[in-house]
Amino acid sequence: MSIPQSFIQELLARVDVVDIVGRYVQLKKGGANFMGLCPFHGEKSPSFSVSPSKQFYHCFGCGKNGNAISFLMEHAGMGFVEAVQDLAQQVGLQVPDDDVSPQERERAAAQRQKQATLTDVLEKAGEAYRKHLRESPRAVAYFKGRGVSGAIAKRYGLGYAPEGWRSLASVFPEYDSPLLHESGLVIVNEEDGKRYDRFRDRVMFPIRNVKGECIGFGGRVLGDDKPKYLNSPETPVFHKGRELYGLFEARTALREHGYVLVTEGYMDVVALAQLGFPNAVATLGTACTPDHVHKLFRFTDTVVFSFDGDAAGRRAARKALDGALPYATDTRSVKFLFLPAEHDPDSFIRAHGTDAFARHVRDALPLSRFLVEAASEACDLGQTEGRARMAANARPLWSALPDGALKRQLLGELAELAQLGASDLSDLWSHAAAQEPGRPAGRAAAPPPSVQPGGPAADEPPRGDPQGGDWAPARDEGFSHGTGGGAKPWRKGGDWKGRWRNRDERPPQPRLPSTPAAGRCDHAARLLLSHMEFLEELSHEDHATLCAQPAPHGPLFTWLEGQWHEQGPLAWAVLRESLREHDCESLAVRVMTGSHAQTEGDAAELRAELRDLLDRMLIEDIKRQQNLLILQAARDPQALAQYRVLEQRRQALQGIAPRQP
Repeated sequence: MSIPQSFIQELLARVDVVDIVGRYVQLKKGGANFMGLCPFHGEKSPSFSVSPSKQFYHCFGCGKNGNAISFLMEHAGMGFVEAVQDLAQQVGLQVPDDDVSPQERERAAAQRQKQATLTDVLEKAGEAYRKHLRESPRAVAYFKGRGVSGAIAKRYGLGYAPEGWRSLASVFPEYDSPLLHESGLVIVNEEDGKRYDRFRDRVMFPIRNVKGECIGFGGRVLGDDKPKYLNSPETPVFHKGRELYGLFEARTALREHGYVLVTEGYMDVVALAQLGFPNAVATLGTACTPDHVHKLFRFTDTVVFSFDGDAAGRRAARKALDGALPYATDTRSVKFLFLPAEHDPDSFIRAHGTDAFARHVRDALPLSRFLVEAASEACDLGQTEGRARMAANARPLWSALPDGALKRQLLGELAELAQLGASDLSDLWSHAAAQEPGRPAGRAAAPPPSVQPGGPAADEPPRGDPQGGDWAPARDEGFSHGTGGGAKPWRKGGDWKGRWRNRDERPPQPRLPSTPAAGRCDHAARLLLSHMEFLEELSHEDHATLCAQPAPHGPLFTWLEGQWHEQGPLAWAVLRESLREHDCESLAVRVMTGSHAQTEGDAAELRAELRDLLDRMLIEDIKRQQNLLILQAARDPQALAQYRVLEQRRQALQGIAPRQP
């Protein structure tokens, strides 16, 4: 978007920097200027000056200075265009853009107006929830039981949604207004059109954007009802993949503490603030995305991800690593904190104290170490094949890093682990990257390395043709026979059978798994799409295991869980319509189409089938964790103890799900 400089000048002439800064900083008149505590660094005596005549701010302590636009960018974490649009809206100006047609400009203005209206509706609901909290002894007792003070409750705007299907009707006389449905506050039954409140008998956590506007809510039940946690759905103002709970409240603390602590839930954020860590934020029921990381780096140069030490926590950390890699420059720091499996941040601090938790944060695993561990997962570095696999795993991770000293040092470290020279590894990766877009004309494509559901493995001929038929690998894959040195196709009647005439002379081949991982995920998806009510019986660990599966299965399970939270169990026909033009549509249609899509057996048998699939997934996760612990055992005395705990868990699961042949 290209904004003319003349408009910027006009905008700065019409806004008052004192009003803009005063929205975030308490200012007092001091001579010709206004003074306050600097929002960019911690101080006890005010050294932050705002000049109404110069329309400029300056801190005599840290040196930060600028105008109204730069203040919103620095303090509120806005981008340049976002800051300009925010200021222009306040003074009634339309931001010009030479590249946008009048029709597009009109649509954008209408969209901004709709967003402003929705945030007003949500803020009004938030005020009502806060009032209901004061009137509900049970909700107040819940927060007191979690150690939350009145000051912290006020800071985060905590509230309570009372029991009853239409409590918001007393807040909004026009309960039939489309805005209540569009904002996610009200659910409309598709069959009879009846309306009812989305949040009922829940303590409420308002979700604010970086400007402090309420854009959604998270709600937690007070008892054991399901679902335990419920978030607002995606709306024109709320996008889970871009927003972070607690970021607005933590802005100043991030600068004072020098880092942001990313946790897994909004109660973690509130509890940490109560215990002296107000610099915590949380994702909103989704894995950490690159958009999340990018937004965080607007406020601080150090991000510490905090996860439980169980399998689900490790999977979440792995996704956070993917999101952080593109932004891990030499001047930024990314770390990963893994707490013991029995603790979350709240319980750990209460058990061991704030100093112990601060030490854990300080000693968290750096991104470089976690990258190496992720690449080495399930790889035996004592064997040539294991080192080669590690190098292959590391390439996409290393390639995602921005160029700099960190990236170049990691190249040398990974090369050393692979027992290659750095230049050799770089050349190998460059060659592999060059081959990805396409192969030279006239050469056959290599067989796919992965197993397609229901299809043959990559290193076996197509099923139904036991002698191989005309299946032939690419000529350039190095299958050389005879003394001529040339690569010949592997054909029926050729060397495939003739070279090893005696079966005992053939080199041993490892048995392939009878149920590929992709096929396992397919079947789990098929069972849940056919019987969505099964989701109600799964544990938190089960849900996390499903949602953490690699794409495209993980996103489908995440979407399905979201539908269940919002609407309860739905028939496949209803889900099919909701999936139209969704990224997960093709996968869902594939697993639900054809003769294999018919789930046979009674409900108890199908539940047992799903349980078996989930246990197998958990066992594979435990095995991957155990391989990592073996690598860590030399430098971490606790690794073997953790290995034994996981081994007990694995053996218990294998009593339900026997080891695969």
